[in-house]
Parts: sequence; C-alpha cells; structure tokens
Amino acid sequence: MVSGSGRTLENILARCDSGDIPARVALVIASQECRGAEIARGRVPAVLVMPGEIPAPTLLDVLRGHDIDLVILAGYLRLVRIPDAFRGRVLNIHPALLPLHGGTGMHGRRVHEAVLASGDRQSGCTVHFCDDTYDTGKIILQHACPVQPDDTPDTLAARVFQAELQAYPRAIRWALGNLPARSSV
Repeated sequence: MVSGSGRTLENILARCDSGDIPARVALVIASQECRGAEIARGRVPAVLVMPGEIPAPTLLDVLRGHDIDLVILAGYLRLVRIPDAFRGRVLNIHPALLPLHGGTGMHGRRVHEAVLASGDRQSGCTVHFCDDTYDTGKIILQHACPVQPDDTPDTLAARVFQAELQAYPRAIRWALGNLPARSSV
C-alpha cells in the first residue's frame, strides 16, 4: 500500500525479483494517484487507487480477491482499518526508533525534524505490525543509525532510508516465515 514516491515499493520489487524476498507483489493499493502507483503499473498484476479510509470489510474483500497473504505499507499515509483475518499480517516501516517520534502526523520530514529537535544521538527505522492506531503495533525489528552534529532533516532522512532498504526486506522475510494461520472470518 503506497501514497507517494514509491521508493520503498521499488526496493521491495527489486528484492522480490532477485529472490531476496521469496514472494511476489500481487497487488498495490494507492491512496491517490502517485509515483508509487505509476511504478506498480506494468510490474504488478493489479493496481487500485482507493482514496480515503478503506473500511475493513472492503479491504478484506480486496485482499481476498487477490489472494494476498501479507500486507506491506510502503509510505502509505492513511490509517489502515485492519480486518480481523489480517491481524498479524500487516507490516509498516517508520523512519524513527519507535516509540519515539511516532503517531499521528509523524511521517516524512516531520519525523527527522523531531529527532533533530530532541537532541537524540541516534535515529533509524522500525518495522512493526500494524494495529488500529499509528505506530503502536508490536515491533519486529529496529535498525539504528547515528545522528551527526551537522545533520539536516534531509541528510538524516537519507541515512535512515539507507537503513530502511536493509531492514524492511529482512522483516518481510521473517514475517513470511512466521505468518499466522489464515482465519476464515
């Protein structure tokens, strides 16, 4: 699920193509027309643009209709109402070390500005399961990187994104090997 530039989606697609992630991307849901949706077209069997909040029963129908096992949020900037059948099957990556600098409105540049304003000496990324609020689900893994004295939000964002490129595929591989049994709900 994407909302913006598609950089994380590009990484996931490349990792699937190389066999590093033993899966295929069968569906991309975009919250709006965006570069991420454009990247998916022609590379992914189905691309849907679904603006606004997607009701859990609607999302369940879409996911089941495309035989989805695992949902990956890749810069998706909307709260996902997770169907009961997909609890433990929806992952997100956040560009900070949760529980710090997470929650409503904490995405993109805002996160890195908050890290710098706090004086934290390290930042990084967190891959976590999604629940019904922003950035509070069980943490799967974190990858830390230093905050440099001369960092700007942009330089810190670039360093954190490099950590994300490694952390998310690792977490996805782990999740694929540890999926809960499918619910008939």
